Parts: sequence; C-alpha cells; structure tokens
Amino acid sequence: MKRLLLATVLIAAPILAHAADAPKIDPAKLSNHIKVLSDDSFEGRGPGTAGETKTVGYIVDQMAAIGLTPAGDVQKNGSRSWTQNVPLAKFEIAGPVTAHAMVGNDHVMLNQGEQIAIRAAMTNVDAVSIKDAPIVFAGYGVKAPERNWDDFKGLDVKGKILVVLINDPDFETGEGDFGGKAMTYYGRWTYKFEEAARLGAAGVLIVHETAPASYGWNTVKNSNTNTMFDIVRKDPAKTHPKLEAWIQRDVAVDLFKKAGLDFDALKKQAQTRDFKPVELKGATFSADFKVKHETIVSKNIAGRIVGAKYPNETIIYSGHWDHLGIGAPDAKGDTIYNGAVDNADGIAGILELARAFKSQPAPQRSILFLAVTAEEKGLLGSEFYSDNPLFPVATTVADINIDALSAAGPAKDITTSGDGKVDLQDMLAAKAKAHGRYFTPDPTPQAGHFYRSDHFPFAKRGVPAISIGSGNDLVKGGKEAGEKAEADYNEKRYHQPADEWSADWDLSGQAMDLGLVYEIGADLANSRVWPQWQAGSEFKALRDQTASKRK
Repeated sequence: MKRLLLATVLIAAPILAHAADAPKIDPAKLSNHIKVLSDDSFEGRGPGTAGETKTVGYIVDQMAAIGLTPAGDVQKNGSRSWTQNVPLAKFEIAGPVTAHAMVGNDHVMLNQGEQIAIRAAMTNVDAVSIKDAPIVFAGYGVKAPERNWDDFKGLDVKGKILVVLINDPDFETGEGDFGGKAMTYYGRWTYKFEEAARLGAAGVLIVHETAPASYGWNTVKNSNTNTMFDIVRKDPAKTHPKLEAWIQRDVAVDLFKKAGLDFDALKKQAQTRDFKPVELKGATFSADFKVKHETIVSKNIAGRIVGAKYPNETIIYSGHWDHLGIGAPDAKGDTIYNGAVDNADGIAGILELARAFKSQPAPQRSILFLAVTAEEKGLLGSEFYSDNPLFPVATTVADINIDALSAAGPAKDITTSGDGKVDLQDMLAAKAKAHGRYFTPDPTPQAGHFYRSDHFPFAKRGVPAISIGSGNDLVKGGKEAGEKAEADYNEKRYHQPADEWSADWDLSGQAMDLGLVYEIGADLANSRVWPQWQAGSEFKALRDQTASKRK
C-alpha cells in the first residue's frame, strides 16, 4: 500500500493532465505492422540473415515516416544513423550430431532434437569431440555463498559432464533459501551453463521438465538446435563449457536407473543444503559434431524524439525485432518461425507509441524508441546497448519494454514480467486503476520472466525497468478464458512456426495496454520525476551510485 501511495503522489497531477487527452493507439495499425513483420517473406527475422535486412529496412522506414530523429551510431560527420552496430559471434552446428551415453555395456542413443538438444558450441572451436566423459549429478548446479549453498561441495568437475535440474531448489516446495516459488537468477539455464564453465566442466545436460522450465520440449528443441549467437568475448570458455545441452526427463530417469540410482529421490535430496554431487557409476557420455563460427554485425534500431527542455534525459521504449528465423520443420512441414506475437507485436507497439508521441507537442525529456536484436539468443541486443549506450545510462529515466502482448482482446488487468520492486510498477498499477483496471503481479514468478526480457540488461545496470504483460482477466470470458488463451499459445505457438498473424485477432486489448504505458512515458517525459528501485531490490545500490548525475 505504501508503494502504491507513493506512485499515486508522484503521478496524480500528470494523470489529470494526460489521461483525458492522450492519443489513442489504433489496433488496425498494430495489426498491419504485425502482419508485415511476421510474413513468410521476412523468414522469421533471424539476425544476420536476409530477414534481418528486410526487418531493419521496414522499421527504419516506419520511424522516418512517423517523424522520429535518427538516434543510432554517431557518423564521421557528427550525425547519427538509424542503427547501432551490434557485433555478434554466430555459431551453427555443421553436419550431423552424434551423441550417446554408456552405462556399462548398455548403450543409450541420444538423437538431436528428440532425446537431447545440443547447442552449437560457443567457444570458437571448429568441432566438439567428447569421448567417454564421466557423468555426475550436480543437483541444481548452484553455488550461492550468500545462501551458504554449494551443490558441488569441492568436486573437481574438469572433464566431467554435469547433469543438473532446471529452476531453483525451492520450486517444488515453494519455500526455502531461494525465496520460494519466484525464480532467482540461479534458476536460469544461462546461470547453470556459466557456473559449469567457471568450474571447468566439459559439459552440462539440463534435465527438461515442463513445469519448472515453464515451457515444453518443443520450445527447448527449437531454441537450442537453431543457430546460436553471443556477444563477442575475448575468452568465451570462461562463460561457456564445451557442451551445452538439455535432455528429456524420461531419458534422465532411465539413465539414472541403469546406473542404479533413483532420479526422484536424488531430486528431493538436491532441494536441501546437505546435497552432495553423485557420480553415475559406470556411466559415460560421448558426442561429436562440427561447428561453423563467424562474427557478424547485427543492428539495433533507434529513433528519438528530442526533449525540448532536458534533451539529455531519456525515457526508453524497447522491444526486440528478432525471432528464430528458419529452423526445423513442424508437423505440417513449416520451417519459418514467424514470431508474430513474439515479438512483432512489441515492435508494432513501439512504432505506434512513437506515432502517438509525435502527434503531441515535444516532451521536455527525450524519448528513445529502441528495437533491439538477438533477444532470442540471450538478450544480446539489449545487453550490447546497455553496455554501449547511445545515451548515458545514469540519465536514462526508465526503460519500458514491450514483449509478446496478448491478441485475445481487452483484459481487466495488466501485469509485468516478475516483481521488480520499482516505482514504475506502482505507476503502472496507478494508471490501470485510473482507467478502471487493476494490476496483477506476475502470476508465474517461478518461470523467471524477469530475467527473460530486454528490460533485464537495463536493470542490471541500475536503470529502473519493467517489461509489461497483458492481463489474463479478459473482459470476455474472465480469467478462465485468459488463462486458456495463454496456455494455448504457450503449447501450440510459442517458439514454433505456428506463431503467425491472424485476421481474427482482437488487438483492442494491446491498444489499451499501450495506452497505459504511453501515459507513464508522457508523465515522466514532462516532469522531474526519477523513478527509483525500492528497498530490497538488488539493483538499488547500483542506481544510487550515480544519483549525483540526476537533478
């Protein structure tokens, strides 16, 4: 309540100034952008492909037509381009993948995309060859000194393959040292690969389970057997082990059983601080595949409205333009991963927000509309921007990210990805209330959504940031209909070729959601308010270090 009152005080006056006369977002224009960007001719908008060239061209043309100012890299003549160059390392598996496990004389075949999903190695090698590496179960693969937690207990993991569980040790019970159901960064697959690399493991097999992962095997397969990207690293082996992969739960259970172990019993042990790593005696893992790697330059796209009074203070609306490109065929033989909801609708959103702001007098502060690359490859475009900002991080007022809004029609509520303990979230709640709606905290914090959208790299550097999400309490059909629509999307379309534009969509809900974030941006752009991270946020101290630069 205290947080909500604070937000209400901060924005009560701006609400009166902007709510009544705020420009309306047009659902038809949103639909048209999504239809174009998710068309087969854009080939799934993969970074470093012809689809990227076409996507960047479309977004730049739209920003120019709306009347934005180019805000990308500074040119030799001092002017700015529309884009920011983002160097990326690109990795592809070349040719077949062979992988298997042995338990004594028992041979377990691991077919790529079926029992196992092996990522192209991101360590700048031409080939990966692992032969008869010992296999060790390392619980959740977590080393968290501040929680007095160590799943490795001094184990020398060099040359070994680690089998680890997804999410946090608290996921099953909802209570414990990791904050209960809400996922910490320790629960993310990225962390588990990184920690294994730090310890020198030969590789990691993450056991896929739908509930703790928050997505099914199709998503894992499509995301991990595709082309991989990373930022360009001086020593990538410090971040990536030689082998990064997921395996099906049933395969892991069978493997453990052949080694005389009970998977479920060991999983339960792994949820305790006393867990010690367990070797699968007599079990080994082997894999061989070739890797093609190169460095490419992808593009972030940046258009700006320059502030009339405080041009060096910036509000950012961000969204990722990329999707998975062309990949493995689905049951219908479709190989184009169109990414209509994820995230052509987010790009449509920032373009129409830009149009709305340009229809009004110039704001006091600058507003940056930022379409970033390679979100699907690990938030790489926003990570690069945050580390190489076009405008200073210390005087960036906020980042409001838009990613995969609902096409199921208007909802009574609105939500965000994770609980960021930030004033922006309270401002969103207050705006919703002013429009007769309400705010719902992230209904699945255990899915770790806070770490999975492009606001996270900004947050890591102290910038107040949220990623908005459409609510599930639909005007037509209530929560039951909303939850059914979300489940249907996650099961049948998310990261699959079926994520395609439909003429039957009701985008009036997206327009309403964008209207709320328009008002937040307008309030911030025409005030001296600096949103803050609140007590208990891991990002507050970092932001406070630059407080003197904000007046």
